[in-house]
Amino acid sequence: MDLPTVQNLSMARFTGADLAETLAHVERSAQGVTGSDCGAFLKRASAGHDALAAAGELKRLAGQVDVTIHALGVLLCLPCILRAGETIKYLSLGAGNTGRQFDMETNLRVAEFKFIRWREGSNTTRENNTFKDFYLLEAHRTSKKKCLYLLGTAYARKFLGGGRALQSVMSDDLNLQRMFFDRFGGRFRTVGEYYAVHNHKVEIVDVSTWVPELVDE
Repeated sequence: MDLPTVQNLSMARFTGADLAETLAHVERSAQGVTGSDCGAFLKRASAGHDALAAAGELKRLAGQVDVTIHALGVLLCLPCILRAGETIKYLSLGAGNTGRQFDMETNLRVAEFKFIRWREGSNTTRENNTFKDFYLLEAHRTSKKKCLYLLGTAYARKFLGGGRALQSVMSDDLNLQRMFFDRFGGRFRTVGEYYAVHNHKVEIVDVSTWVPELVDE
């Protein structure tokens, strides 16, 4: 996914070491420039079409970074996951599950992967996604092993065992709400109450040592 070398260098020349400082300098230099001066002004600023093309390509690639991390993360975990006699039935490496129920199914297990870094403070979106993955695995009717692979498990386990309201966790996913409450009604009020009963059904595995490139120093 490297940018063409000429374009890459052109963008680097335009941005400089500090883009904010560079732009401030260009803004100051623009004072007094006329139409006849524009060519020389743009050249001094390294503001060429190659630089713009490089920036456009970088923006396109940036939109694929999360999908690329997910795909590579899953693939590089496989040698550490697959056991003797275990064969892959399917992988879902793109955005979403592309019509497949989970990220991976083998003859022995079903699995979801999340390569997100949990932070101190608010992790609302991460919590919502983790709960959904856990619940869909837990509710899936199969005799196969169910695994949720995470980049670190401490924050996730603390959330799953905690007191956040289920109504809040599922507030943005009406389908998930419907599935959950049709099944349990008002039996559980918090994530922790639900998890205490069903935690044994899904193995939560830390993949940090398998993909150290994704772990914060």
